[in-house]
Amino acid sequence: MEFRNIAIIAHVDHGKTTLVDAMLAQSNTFSDRDVIEERVMDSNELEKERGITIYAKNTSIMLDGKKLNIVDTPGHADFGSEVERVLRMVDSVLLMVDAYEGPMPQTKFVLRKSLALGIKPIVVINKIDKPMARPDVVLDMVFDLFVELGATDEQLDFQHIYCNAKAGIAYTDINDRSDNLQPLFDLILKHVDVAPHNTEAPMRMQPANLAYDNYVGRLAIGRVYEGVIKNGMTVTVATPDGERKKQKITKLFTHQGLQVVEVAEAEAGDIVQIAGIPDIYVGDTIAEDPQAEALPSIAIDPPTLSMDFLINNSPFAGREGKLVTSRQIRERLLKELETNVGLKIEFPESSDTFTVSGRGEMHLSILIEQMRREGFELQVSQPRVVMKMEEGEKQEPIEVVVV
Repeated sequence: MEFRNIAIIAHVDHGKTTLVDAMLAQSNTFSDRDVIEERVMDSNELEKERGITIYAKNTSIMLDGKKLNIVDTPGHADFGSEVERVLRMVDSVLLMVDAYEGPMPQTKFVLRKSLALGIKPIVVINKIDKPMARPDVVLDMVFDLFVELGATDEQLDFQHIYCNAKAGIAYTDINDRSDNLQPLFDLILKHVDVAPHNTEAPMRMQPANLAYDNYVGRLAIGRVYEGVIKNGMTVTVATPDGERKKQKITKLFTHQGLQVVEVAEAEAGDIVQIAGIPDIYVGDTIAEDPQAEALPSIAIDPPTLSMDFLINNSPFAGREGKLVTSRQIRERLLKELETNVGLKIEFPESSDTFTVSGRGEMHLSILIEQMRREGFELQVSQPRVVMKMEEGEKQEPIEVVVV
């Protein structure tokens, strides 16, 4: 089977998840009995409320007998490290840009990362139904951004398409008319490279994201680069610091539409989830050959803000939540580390205060709100900027805003 792997990247609220909805609906992924929700990929309660994507998620559709793996990515800058990791396991990206707003700060961030990895994006000018839409001007702005970020001549020759994701229509020329996304599907099949499919070589894969299941434990989500991965296979895990250890894959899953389906084996080019390696981490190499060369490591952006989490010792303690002890808070934070790769937490032995560091206010506030809804009661300190020393100079993170 042919595989093509794409990520959909954009600034927040430029229509990524809405486009995935339309792609799933028009590729006959759902049966007639399925109830299709709006922004179906935003499965988390907070995502539905805020209307933004917080966690990168995988899905797949079938186009003319070919499997297209799609990764829906967050648009907020605080979750940019998720986008950066996802880019390592795809062959191309759909760069979505609002037909009125044009490129925004997060557009620039995700595009820079894509170009640095040698990816040739397909530009999708979305929301062309807006009364104030200016698609031709925005297309020129995108081209200028490519030039500014040092794109190669090949990358500057990018394909583009106009889209109204909410209505589920796309066309390659602004004067054309269409009633579906078939022009987008045709463009993807024509211009996205088929994933390398060397099934004869020994298996190698690399996790780009983590998940957790109460029954099978930690799950590694990544692309199979070479060979065939099988359920029950004995593998060697090579960490970026050179350590190697034997492990066994106990469960193997692949994506079929919105379903995560257990399979006996998967081939090079596919994106899979595996269980059975309790301490697997992003950037490790999972190989069939014990002496296999490790794949290039995946860098994770360091935290920029930190806050102290501590037990509520105020006179009003115990009125809001039921989970109030430091042991319960510690266990919950340890569980969060299983999947929240951008988070760093300090656990002092003789203190009830835990220092939690993340990528920004949104990153930390999402965690606090999730804990509150789960019944936790805790105090948090004022956020502090994380400084670091480089070559004897104090370095401070900056944030670019557009008013």
